[in-house]
Amino acid sequence: MPASRKVTIADIARHVGMTNITVSRALNRPEMVRPATRERIEQAALELGYVPNAFARGLKRSDSRLIGVVTASLDNPFYAEMIKAISRHAKQHDYAIMLFDTDGDPHLEAMAIETLLSYQAAGLILSPVSDEPDYRPDYLARLRASDIAVVQLDRTLHDSGFSAVVLDNPWAGERVARYLLTHAFPFERRTREDRLLVVAGPEHSRISRERLEGVQTVLGEQGSDISIDVLWGDYTLAPAVEQVLGYLNDHGVPRAIFGLNQLITLGALKALREAGIDRGQLSVVGIDRLPYLDIFDITVPCVVHDGYRAGAQALEQLLVQMRDPQAGPCTLTVRGELVT
Repeated sequence: MPASRKVTIADIARHVGMTNITVSRALNRPEMVRPATRERIEQAALELGYVPNAFARGLKRSDSRLIGVVTASLDNPFYAEMIKAISRHAKQHDYAIMLFDTDGDPHLEAMAIETLLSYQAAGLILSPVSDEPDYRPDYLARLRASDIAVVQLDRTLHDSGFSAVVLDNPWAGERVARYLLTHAFPFERRTREDRLLVVAGPEHSRISRERLEGVQTVLGEQGSDISIDVLWGDYTLAPAVEQVLGYLNDHGVPRAIFGLNQLITLGALKALREAGIDRGQLSVVGIDRLPYLDIFDITVPCVVHDGYRAGAQALEQLLVQMRDPQAGPCTLTVRGELVT
């Protein structure tokens, strides 16, 4: 079936040699159809790429004023900042937002994509549950075959071919390393026992790898003997607390801790507090702003990215794709700044 034309119930009926009424019942009122018949029709619908239309039958995609936003976690304040920008800018262009928080669950992510396709959303801003190279969700082929505009935000699907707005992760790692060389590992105080603890996300995550490589590049250029210990985990708070506590118990206090995102850095701070370790014993640095710490007179140097700007750029890029479906994919990079 050509990707340029939507598959209809009539197409499925011809494919299986049944009536339109039988196919319609199987897809919309399956209890009225024998299991064997229903299974055959559902398999044909899957093979042909049929997407049910949740709106009126005559609705055209060009009339849709709906934009879907699918994100892996609303717990991260950085994502909340990006979503706020998307929502505000969408309103200015007379679009409504349908937001899905997949909570890191690939099944929920697939259901969200299916829902947006069925509602014939005009566009999709996607931050997938994983940016690891081997994460190849089944819905990827559906998105490519559809005419929905897609822009990825922060996390990206490997080799997807979609437009994206990403952060300059290598630069962030490099900037943190240069700061640490000056403040945590000054040349006159370096020893062979110097250790930097990097608390990271998943081991094969592009974001974690790029940020870590930025650190390694700078330390390598400086000919540093600083040991880098890496704790692979995820991008949430609780696992970071547990991992850092375990590290402190097994290895003692490192000279510095680098958290690769907001929640990880907060988890490291909590672990230090629970372990009764004075912050003056080591340096803690992170990526992305740690909100409200100033209330408690706590200062943590961070490479801060403008989440609002990133969200706004994603929405503007999506509008470009929606206006011109033939426009080629474009990747925009947002660089942060070190705030001490």
